[in-house]
Amino acid sequence: MRLFVGLGNPGAKYANNRHNIGFAVVDEIARRHGFAPWRRRFQGETSEGTLERERVVLLKPTTYMNESGRAVQEAANFFKLGVGEIIVFQDELELPAAKVRVKVGGGIAGHNGLRSISSHIGNDYRRVRLGIGHPGVKELVHSHVLSDFAKSDRPWVEALCEAVADNAGLLATNHDSSFQNKVHLALQSKGFFDKGDDGAA
Repeated sequence: MRLFVGLGNPGAKYANNRHNIGFAVVDEIARRHGFAPWRRRFQGETSEGTLERERVVLLKPTTYMNESGRAVQEAANFFKLGVGEIIVFQDELELPAAKVRVKVGGGIAGHNGLRSISSHIGNDYRRVRLGIGHPGVKELVHSHVLSDFAKSDRPWVEALCEAVADNAGLLATNHDSSFQNKVHLALQSKGFFDKGDDGAA
């Protein structure tokens, strides 16, 4: 069994923020794979389904980003999951737009959602880092992540969510490198990267 956690802030005000791309990805996984309707529990919303014969629970914490760990810990305790069975989908400033990286553990780089999760369950969960680009100046970071994607961003955001959802079964079965490669190739085929781009950030 796997717990897929999408990070974001609840409510219509934040729905299209860059910070909410984790919510967007798990919503797309639920849509594309016919998961059960969302329901409120664990200080969040959950939807259950199967990917590659692996039971998967999707979780969107509704605690606001900086308290995400409370919801993750509650769900993990209920399902008796180890930290290695938890995959977190997060926005990543340090990656260019539409780039995706999967890693286990590591630093939190000022991400309040990751800080909260690490404080509640430890640091060795898997992170799917979804590149949103950096505004270039540290002082603009806060407004960058909490502002909506521009209209011109929508094509790659939608393509990224679709590619992640299409290949989510690889994450559920621990084929992280294959997942990363297939997502990159899917976006490259739609013209979001140059053909010579190997996916390195």
